[in-house]
Amino acid sequence: MSGVLSGFTVGITGDRRAGEQAELLRRRGATVLHGPMIETRNLADSPELRVACEAILADPPQLLVATTGVGIRSWMEAADGLGLGDRLRATLSQVEIVARSPKAAGALLTADLPLHWQAEGERTQDVLDHLLARDVRGVRIAVQRDGAEETVVADALAAHGAEVVDVPIYRWVLPSDPGPAHRLLDALVDRQLDAVTITSSPALANLLALADERPDAAEVRAALADGVLVACVGPVCTASARRVGVTRIVQPDRFRLGSMVKRLTDALAATAWRLVVDGHRLAVQGGLATVDGDEVVLTRREQLLLGRLADADGAVVAKAELGRWGWGVGVDLHVVEVTVARLRSRLGAAGAAVVTVPRRGYRLSAAPTR
Repeated sequence: MSGVLSGFTVGITGDRRAGEQAELLRRRGATVLHGPMIETRNLADSPELRVACEAILADPPQLLVATTGVGIRSWMEAADGLGLGDRLRATLSQVEIVARSPKAAGALLTADLPLHWQAEGERTQDVLDHLLARDVRGVRIAVQRDGAEETVVADALAAHGAEVVDVPIYRWVLPSDPGPAHRLLDALVDRQLDAVTITSSPALANLLALADERPDAAEVRAALADGVLVACVGPVCTASARRVGVTRIVQPDRFRLGSMVKRLTDALAATAWRLVVDGHRLAVQGGLATVDGDEVVLTRREQLLLGRLADADGAVVAKAELGRWGWGVGVDLHVVEVTVARLRSRLGAAGAAVVTVPRRGYRLSAAPTR
């Protein structure tokens, strides 16, 4: 097995830095399927951004809310393109600035702008709680909006009497070419994925919106809920995933792309197992097995059945449960029998690892070692 993730297939749903994420996974041996559920549309040339910049220069705010790193960087680049960059940075350098995330804080540092406060949890609500703990009535506040259509922060501050300047930098939209996204959803329904990565709540929302256009929408949601391991980059994504019923979630301690990949790698690697049967050594890692050192590439259904039996730690798993796990509700159980027979044949000397329990189902010959 050439890498710790050899034998595993991971779906990537994001657009930004997807290439970097895919490279990190491939270096570890994973097969990657990229199906972006979101597209980031830059508003650098939009009239609304110029209007916001000019409003800030004409009447400087007392406070700036920086929500995203890419937003701050794109804003400064766009302002330079408009010929307003130096004046804008000079104006904002005199303003109290709060940041929602470390990425936003880092972008401020790069732009040579001050940082007066940073949220610990990277949540919009954390920023609002901090600001609304004071009296914001009459306070002029500029809000660098993230890619959402809704002006959540601006609206909340305005509702408490603040004078708000909304600064739109980019928009999150559905992918202009939805083909790759639907191929990822096809793979999800067909149980071809071991894991899916979610790097933003809007990407998850778009995934569900695209799923709802399909006749197999219920199957997409079921597979997402418990059919794959879902790696979320941070607590906001995790909360969004839990709200839509996802139960198998991993999240890194540090809310960074590399940390997410590392956490996912550890979680998938932990599912690898080995077993000695009749003196022969069987090791299974995702869709790859080795029998006495000889590699066997498993079919997806064989992988799913072996994985479910391994999770049972030697206990019996009903044939109907294996059918539901590998194919879905209503599958002809003869398919399970045929798959088990083929699996035993492919495992050769270690085929006896899968034991038939008459009228009950199947089990492994012993509890596996992980």
